[in-house]
Amino acid sequence: GGGAGIKAAGPGRRLSSGTMAAVAFRRVAGLSGALAVGLGAYGAHGFRRSDRDDYLKELFETANKYHFLHSLALLGVPHCRKPLLAGSLLTSGMVMFCGALYYQAVTGDPLFGKAAPFGGTMLIVGWAAMAL
Repeated sequence: GGGAGIKAAGPGRRLSSGTMAAVAFRRVAGLSGALAVGLGAYGAHGFRRSDRDDYLKELFETANKYHFLHSLALLGVPHCRKPLLAGSLLTSGMVMFCGALYYQAVTGDPLFGKAAPFGGTMLIVGWAAMAL
């Protein structure tokens, strides 16, 4: 019914407290995801291993973790206000970031390594787009 709320699009329409909470938590999730990707990048570059095999295994595990987490994030994309934007950024970011890491981990060749930071940036922006 009535109750306190904020105006929605359209004259005289109000958002319910449940809808306001959903909007707030969607924004928190988007900002939290962007922060998690940024902190993950910082941690990955600040704590390198000296043994090459350990490093390649760590690359694969990082690619796999980000691949899995962002696959789950895609489940929330249909509930965003900008699903095409958020979904496209997350998907492209996963391909560039995870793909570059998977390739190097499996082949030992850093050929696509320069794509990873661009992919990571796309993941951050994709999470932020979920907060719009």
